[in-house]
Amino acid sequence: MSKQQETRNRILEAGFDIASNNGLESLTIGELAKQVEMSKSGLFSHFNSRANLQAAVVNFAAEKFEERIVVPCQKLTYLSVEQKLRDLIKNWLDWNGSFQGSCLFLDAWRENSQPDDVVQAALKGVTSRWLEYLHYQFNKGASQGEFVNELDGWQKVYELYGLYLSSHLFNNLTLAGSSRDRFWQGIDALFESCRADR
Repeated sequence: MSKQQETRNRILEAGFDIASNNGLESLTIGELAKQVEMSKSGLFSHFNSRANLQAAVVNFAAEKFEERIVVPCQKLTYLSVEQKLRDLIKNWLDWNGSFQGSCLFLDAWRENSQPDDVVQAALKGVTSRWLEYLHYQFNKGASQGEFVNELDGWQKVYELYGLYLSSHLFNNLTLAGSSRDRFWQGIDALFESCRADR
């Protein structure tokens, strides 16, 4: 790895920490330059704009997301697709709970963004890849006979993401006791509706 790449990675690691704790909008060239003890101009030369910096941090966060959520499951051998999905989901929920703030990807999302918004484009790419991976797992379960043959994989991903968003909201508002318990009750019901032997 070149010295320039090492410096860039150090910047992105610090940027990821800031964005995870305080949200992506809190990430500025000036604040990050202080954190990594660089001049503003020196840091700016790596990204050329604040938007490019934020997009790079989103993509860096996506790599961390894959390392913590997907890769551990890929290293294991599963007897059922459901168990793999449950482990992926647990890792996903743990990812969200591991930060002082909340989900970096959710907090940074904006509706009606401009077509040339590089930050939102990065967020859409990250989110789409994750949802497509979950969709693949549900379809795999159906094709292997573990889930019902007529399973609508995208519907199940839709329901799963709805549970995740609800858990995120209820946790932030400290409503109705343990949002995590309610989340897993919802997950149990979701898989019950998927199983071929129900």
